[in-house]
Amino acid sequence: DSNINDSFWGFAKTRVNGAMLDYLRSLDVLSRANRRLVKHIDYEISKYFNDHQEEPSDEYLAKILNEDVAKIKEARIASDVYALVPIDEQYNAICAENILEDVQHEELMEIIHKVLKKLSSREQMVIQLYYFEELSLKEISEILEITESRISQIAKEVIKKIRQALGDING
Repeated sequence: DSNINDSFWGFAKTRVNGAMLDYLRSLDVLSRANRRLVKHIDYEISKYFNDHQEEPSDEYLAKILNEDVAKIKEARIASDVYALVPIDEQYNAICAENILEDVQHEELMEIIHKVLKKLSSREQMVIQLYYFEELSLKEISEILEITESRISQIAKEVIKKIRQALGDING
């Protein structure tokens, strides 16, 4: 509507800028309140350092900022860590609880990949067309010129081989 805004860019600029800020904030491991506290601490440290040529104690900062000493210590440590650690490593540290699950998934995929390598070309083709290309049994039967029931049998045999390989490894 030209009465509200003279161009699409005027509308989109604000939306895109907001979306980028939201994304960057989602990557930040510190909350806004903690980030604000870190900024206040940094400001007070530089102010104190300019006057006294040394860094203030945590107790002094707690008194000036009306915060708990433990919270000041925690914020200073977080500030030091997050200032020096690359953002991808920060993200990995946050997602550490998923590491075991990721490793298990990778191992599972590796086992399946090994089994699939040992299959005949026809078995590989059936699996490729059925699971990866997501073709129907009828479409696969037209491509490979074999019956739908035979395709189903081949797929079941491959799944049995994968289960057997997983069973051999897992006991």
